[in-house]
Amino acid sequence: MTSKERAYLRGLANRVPSLYQVGKDGITENVIKQIDDALEARELIKGNVLENSMMSAREVAEELAAATSSQVVQVIGNRFILYRRTKKNLCEM
Repeated sequence: MTSKERAYLRGLANRVPSLYQVGKDGITENVIKQIDDALEARELIKGNVLENSMMSAREVAEELAAATSSQVVQVIGNRFILYRRTKKNLCEM
């Protein structure tokens, strides 16, 4: 992903609400499934890491990106943005 693409996605993410939270339980199979489903439906999601989590936002974002085959767009503070092009759009090309 180029820096221009990343900047464009960051701009789009400003309007996206933070719907997903990772807390003290960390990244579970359920969290991965929810994030994976959300990426398939929306392509761009924003989440945050609660203060009681044992992981940093960067660690959470990188682990979720690896588990869901997505890309980390940005990590700032306790928030992260992930992007993955939907498989549905790839089949239509």
